Amino acid sequence: MKTGIIQQHNTADIANNMSRLAEKIRRLAQQGAELIVLQELHNGLYFCQTEDVNVFNQAETIPGPSTGFFGELAKELQVVIVTSLFERRATGLYHNTAVVLEKDGTIAGKYRKMHIPDDPGYYEKFYFTPGDLGFQPIDTSVGRLGVLVCWDQWYPEAARLMALAGAELLIYPTAIGYDPNDTLEEQQRQRMAWQTVQRGHAVANGLPVITVNRVGEEATPNPQHPSSSSGIPFWGTSFVSGPQGELLYEAPTDKEVEQVVDVDMQRSEQVRRWWPFLRDRRIEEYNNITKRFID
Repeated sequence: MKTGIIQQHNTADIANNMSRLAEKIRRLAQQGAELIVLQELHNGLYFCQTEDVNVFNQAETIPGPSTGFFGELAKELQVVIVTSLFERRATGLYHNTAVVLEKDGTIAGKYRKMHIPDDPGYYEKFYFTPGDLGFQPIDTSVGRLGVLVCWDQWYPEAARLMALAGAELLIYPTAIGYDPNDTLEEQQRQRMAWQTVQRGHAVANGLPVITVNRVGEEATPNPQHPSSSSGIPFWGTSFVSGPQGELLYEAPTDKEVEQVVDVDMQRSEQVRRWWPFLRDRRIEEYNNITKRFID
């Protein structure tokens, strides 16, 4: 399957961000992409650097303006698009939600981010209620998509549950970058750990992994705010991995990218025959996995 990824640097101009995404989606479709994956919260800046109640005004309903905008593109270009939106579910109730749009422009399904971080510069618990849709793959014309979001990518349980539910590939829209106060060595350790853990999910589950991160530095939206961070240089490095963790493509750390990557959707079958991890799981011994900690 020809898979398109878009690694973009965003500004505060939402209309311009969306327009540039649309142009890139068109170019990827012209190159034969059947599935196109966008980065986390792709319409605007990563606003979670501060806690600001006014930011809730950016949230939108699903269906809503963005699903309409990208749905029309999906229908016109006959592609499946994985979007990532700030969902307004009800008054005072918001989610970080990935929405998959089918080739006919309809909503194939959505996933609400389950693991919500709360770290300096990533104050997501202020904005997002944890997801309540579970780890359920989304059926599309190009396959069963195991869509997760950013912080979910550090949890092997999330990847495993998607695999057990029949996902044919794992997809992670992402927004992650360096703490500018860290040493260069520490920054690189974190970036490589981020990629390594996801390639491990590919190996452990015998599935391809598609991860799309944003790129470029984003200053703190409100430098005077008490929760202000010192800005985030997003580290790009969007990548596609095969079911043995092999890198099929890796984007640069400092440039926008639109790229078509050919993913062999049949390879997982053979890899799982060689490495039958699902067969050899000792499920009767895993009861303690549901505990916070084993004292």
